[in-house]
Amino acid sequence: MTKRMAITQKLSAIPQYLQHINGRLHNEVKELRRLSALLDIMNHGRLDTFFQPILQLRSGLTMGHEVLNRPPNSTQFPTTEHFYEFAGRTDQMFRFEHYCRRISLSRYMERLPEGGAKTDTLVFINVHPGVLNDVRHKSGETLSLLQELNLSPERVVFELTERQAVQDYVGFEKVLSHYREQGFRIAVDDAGSGYNSLKTLVYLKPEFIKLDKSLIRGIHGNREQQELLELISEYAYRSATRVIAEGIETEEELLYLQMAGIEFGQGYALGRPGHRPVRGAFPADSPQVPVRGGYKHVSSDR
Repeated sequence: MTKRMAITQKLSAIPQYLQHINGRLHNEVKELRRLSALLDIMNHGRLDTFFQPILQLRSGLTMGHEVLNRPPNSTQFPTTEHFYEFAGRTDQMFRFEHYCRRISLSRYMERLPEGGAKTDTLVFINVHPGVLNDVRHKSGETLSLLQELNLSPERVVFELTERQAVQDYVGFEKVLSHYREQGFRIAVDDAGSGYNSLKTLVYLKPEFIKLDKSLIRGIHGNREQQELLELISEYAYRSATRVIAEGIETEEELLYLQMAGIEFGQGYALGRPGHRPVRGAFPADSPQVPVRGGYKHVSSDR
């Protein structure tokens, strides 16, 4: 290869190199804008908080609420999933989780209906597993907040999602034992959506299993989903774990879950997220029929 040819090849690669650099700069500017938006949300309290009821599927009583914090609509975060995915991989994750926990519990107590503070309903708050095990986390910090709010730790459930996978199960179980000794309870979210959730159930022994909406969607007509539900239900029964079905949107799904003996449920058919933690309810046109030990609601076309 002549010297001229070598120089020509290097020169021809310059546009591709400049395009690569430009792409990197574009991505870095995009990330900086997202980080700036995240900091603005935390600094100015721009998260909006909603509460979705969780019902006992036999009686229709509201046993608790899940707290859902949502970011404002923006070009930086087109969906809530984009927002939490970004927050979870930044160096602001610990601060963000601390902020979310405080506003979740504070707004829950502020917005309870009159007399609601005297009930024993539970409040489920989403927690990143990495934060509970973070060296920056101060022991007793959440308990101090609860004392300020006059809220018992026995009413608080830390909801862990499998999308934020646990790496050291044995060590993390010790961390959870510390929280349990203080009165808190643990729920594993998204159960049934992947291998990690099954591994999490075995190692962490949660008080609640929240079945992923992908398992519940159309379950009344899908044998494979029904079989997986049976397996998880059997495991829950043997390990004294309570089951909560998420994403119930139709009367048919509700009916099947009731007949399958699932204890608790959550979803649009039972109550949409609202700005106040109000009671949920079965669909209005679902009549009651007696069953052993109580009543169940069934859809009117069955």
